[in-house]
Amino acid sequence: MIRLAILGSGSGSNALNIIEQSKDRKDVQVGLIICNVAGAGILQHAQNNGIPAVQMSNSELNSELALLDLLKEHHIDWIILAGFLRKIGSNICQAFPNKIINIHPALLPKYGGKGMYGHFVHDAVFQNKETQSGITIHYVNEHYDEGNIIAQFTAELAPTDLPKDIESKVRALEMAHFPTVIFETVLK
Repeated sequence: MIRLAILGSGSGSNALNIIEQSKDRKDVQVGLIICNVAGAGILQHAQNNGIPAVQMSNSELNSELALLDLLKEHHIDWIILAGFLRKIGSNICQAFPNKIINIHPALLPKYGGKGMYGHFVHDAVFQNKETQSGITIHYVNEHYDEGNIIAQFTAELAPTDLPKDIESKVRALEMAHFPTVIFETVLK
């Protein structure tokens, strides 16, 4: 059984999708949820699904030792970032080489890097009058959004699409593809 830890900072819609898609699997299990924001929706999803959840302060995450201990304690094999708005430190990357997966709401290498998340990405795509956007699922390394790409999925954009329309199209791709790509990757 492959055990996943999901790290998130917000509502947890991607985390919930992964949890739901993993429920009937006998080869992959969500074994831990970690969040750095008190009261975030992802913590409620963990509680509702009987998954251990820990809220860690940003200072605890900065030290990395507490996080490493927690991951070991829960026998975690892979880390999944689902709306986690913190950079993963080098100690974690070294402890989980090519075993940390992130989803980014754009077609990297465009619109990646520090500060490029959520509506900031969709606003930039809109401002630059892109004809496509999408998602990138990639491995995590010590640099923002620079890990090797696992998969990308594209949505066509209409000239009339506003940032909220772009977000909706990207969200649909996330819901359709993120869990499947995770499961295929961790089971290779």
